[in-house]
Amino acid sequence: MQPVLANYRTAPIDEKLRAMLGLLETFTLHPELLTPDDVRAVLATGVTKEAIRDAFYVAFLFNTYDRLADTLGWELPDPAYYAKAGRFLLRKGYS
Repeated sequence: MQPVLANYRTAPIDEKLRAMLGLLETFTLHPELLTPDDVRAVLATGVTKEAIRDAFYVAFLFNTYDRLADTLGWELPDPAYYAKAGRFLLRKGYS
């Protein structure tokens, strides 16, 4: 995981994942530069349209939450909260 976080371009990962991460980077940091050719390049690696759609949905939500948090000055919960919430989700799920 650390090599991907450090630099997905050089990390030892599948080319489909590398292409998807590049697309999501453009989607997040430079959406005005995103073109159909960017999506076609990812499709050419074997990633499905459905996978790209799903990745865009997830990225859109996280981007929205991040921007809201930055704008509104949201505070992060105490680290112990995450362990407690994780245990709850493992027991009960998301529904």
